[in-house]
Amino acid sequence: MRAKFIIAGTLLLAFSACKDKSTDEISLKEDATILASDDFMGRETGTEGERLAAEYISKRFKDLGLLPKGNNGYVQTFTFKPKKDPHSEATFTQEAADSTVTGTNILGYIDNQAPFTIVIGAHYDHLGYGGENSLYRDSIRQIHNGADDNASGVAVLLNLAKKLKNNNRGNNYLFMAFSGEEMGLLGSNYFVKNPTVDFSKINYMINMDMVGRLKQDSTLAVYGTGTSPRFKQTLNATNTRFKLLQTESGVGPSDHTSFYLNDIPVLHFFTGQHEDYHKPEDDSDKLNYEGMQDISDYIFEVISDLNHAGKLAFRKTKDESKDTPSFKVTLGVIPDYMYDGKGMRIDGVSEGKPAQAAGLQKGDVVVKLGDSAIVDIYAYMRALSVFKQGDSTRIIVERNGKQVEADLKF
Repeated sequence: MRAKFIIAGTLLLAFSACKDKSTDEISLKEDATILASDDFMGRETGTEGERLAAEYISKRFKDLGLLPKGNNGYVQTFTFKPKKDPHSEATFTQEAADSTVTGTNILGYIDNQAPFTIVIGAHYDHLGYGGENSLYRDSIRQIHNGADDNASGVAVLLNLAKKLKNNNRGNNYLFMAFSGEEMGLLGSNYFVKNPTVDFSKINYMINMDMVGRLKQDSTLAVYGTGTSPRFKQTLNATNTRFKLLQTESGVGPSDHTSFYLNDIPVLHFFTGQHEDYHKPEDDSDKLNYEGMQDISDYIFEVISDLNHAGKLAFRKTKDESKDTPSFKVTLGVIPDYMYDGKGMRIDGVSEGKPAQAAGLQKGDVVVKLGDSAIVDIYAYMRALSVFKQGDSTRIIVERNGKQVEADLKF
């Protein structure tokens, strides 16, 4: 594993990478690569790295012809006191002090003189050099560049801004690069409480978070499909490329939730977790750029189909997260959330955890845990919730068409 270091005085002025190109020539890949470079030091909220990333995105918005829609040009800042423990919440404050952090949302606007506005968002902050949310366990301090999480989403957002600036004039468009997502959806939460547009005129919200790792089977998860009666029809009618995995709930661990909880229809696009999630290895050379372009094109088609639909009706959905049981133990695997077959497919195995000790492998499909048959990820979570530290059990997985049994100790 290579260590990443910033050499003093060699910070990239990212704008220079594109100085000889028109804004229409800057590719989705170039945007993602720049945002996920070491020069932004992991884009942690409130740091110099995030400030540099905010400058880059602001300039891209300006060059694309978007109107500034923050409180100060393209910028909307918010100051908060970080949470003191995992069970508390960060609190916004009007005064900056030694104990506070200031985040920066970036907002650009296309004014088509339309009655309603579509919000298109993606968070741009990440983990900096790690911190409590990192899954990296090595002792060498490394930058977490967050290429998939979420330079990929911002790159798609910029690509959509380029497409929409002269098309689909049935709505206005507010493009938002959110700060503070990794600390608890803070940037989007602040915006819905302090909107810079008429909130009653927001039509619906589209969110892209981790859209950079489209797999070979082209499975694309779309959340929030039940938040407006029109969404499923449009998603299916415009889809020619993807195996869609649709979830109705408007609640999830990304910025669309802030809008859904304020009665705005939402769609959230996601290509799944992976072994590099919240680790230094989440770099731009691992992104599927063709897949990202396909996702951008698909979202554009969805917006086009809804161009003359007027203001979409909002519908409450069941909060599936409330049905998730609590856990006293962990298996130490990354579930494949894009898998829709029978069982729970493992997308990664963490070192030093029970799954690794039991010999489980990436690609294994868990079909039985203890006495419980595992038919999907929810059955897996229910089965896992009954165990406590020190318990032993048997696990059965399907591997290469055969069932493999293993002893497991938590």
